[in-house]
Amino acid sequence: MANLASGRANGLFGIYVHWPFCAAKCPYCDFNSHVRQGGIDEAYFRDAYLQELAHFASLTPGRTVQSIFFGGGTPSLMEPRTTEAILDAIAGHWTIAADAEITLEANPTSVEAERFRGYRQAGVNRVSLGVQSLREEPLKRLGRLHSVTEARLAVGIAQSIFERMSFDLIYARPEQTLKDWQSELQEAIGMGSEHLSLYQLTIEQGTRYFDLFNQGKLLMPDADLSADLYRLTQDLTEAAGLSAYEISNHARAGEESRHNLLYWRYGEYVGIGAGAHGRLLIDGVRHATATERLPEKWAEQVAAKGSGLVTDDRLTWEEESDEFLVMGLRLREGIDPKRYETLSGHVLQQKQIDELRALGFVEYLRNGNLRVTPEGWPVLDAVVADLAT
Repeated sequence: MANLASGRANGLFGIYVHWPFCAAKCPYCDFNSHVRQGGIDEAYFRDAYLQELAHFASLTPGRTVQSIFFGGGTPSLMEPRTTEAILDAIAGHWTIAADAEITLEANPTSVEAERFRGYRQAGVNRVSLGVQSLREEPLKRLGRLHSVTEARLAVGIAQSIFERMSFDLIYARPEQTLKDWQSELQEAIGMGSEHLSLYQLTIEQGTRYFDLFNQGKLLMPDADLSADLYRLTQDLTEAAGLSAYEISNHARAGEESRHNLLYWRYGEYVGIGAGAHGRLLIDGVRHATATERLPEKWAEQVAAKGSGLVTDDRLTWEEESDEFLVMGLRLREGIDPKRYETLSGHVLQQKQIDELRALGFVEYLRNGNLRVTPEGWPVLDAVVADLAT
């Protein structure tokens, strides 16, 4: 492939499909998600997805797709036949690897065995469930529409139908103690998932939680408790064989999310749907793409122009290498300094590396990769800033 010959690609290529609709907006969520009480014309949006796929396929011929990810929003509100139409279109434009990972995000409230069988028949082979908590009161505070019973039922259904599955939990929540989280996380581990995504609650601008926090109505854990919760998370998952292969993601060997690895290993990916982002190599130059965020406006633009693109930036070598650092150093496997040199045109400064090694924040692996240590992960932003100097 020409892009591989340029030295700026690593052969990884995926498709991200953004479904922007939700049944309700959670108070902590700053994702591009929208509630439409009157419903939507799904056939109309399906046609827009297919048209935008054709546009991006014309820019990225000859690729092999290793991963497809339906994210949101709540993709499990999508009819299985829409999922199937999108997957058929992808197969028509590109080669799909025989072992491709095809993931769909779902909320427990939209999980039904028959519906899930429809996704499986369409080609989905992995689901990611937004459980978020295994306690009733926190679920209500987080604005979730499901109960703990529904969450457990959804996990069981997913495990019975799909080859692979994961679910998310949010910790460092208001009023959460170490004892509370230890009990909850141990229950989650006991549910038998081979992959867990465990996120510390962050307050994002533009959310309801942001307003409540600034009004003094939302009491968050202090820095010390947050650090203790993080360490407890690492200890419990490691002991259970669910090692952290990335700051917030834990899996048994071989069960890592291939789509997320594609991002963190700085591969190429097409982003379609309202508010989707992408990274594409075109004639040896990496493009950062983004589409119109408002779903209806996105669909109108696709109908008129073939895509909903509102951003198509050609990244400089410096921007590309900075992104490579930010993404790759999230991984336990670290980064290959030689690829950084290829992307940036210069080497990482040994002085900075030595200073960070002395602090115990980074280390070299036997294969030559440079990685951030578990002690360095909580201050990852500062580590990246030092290395990028």
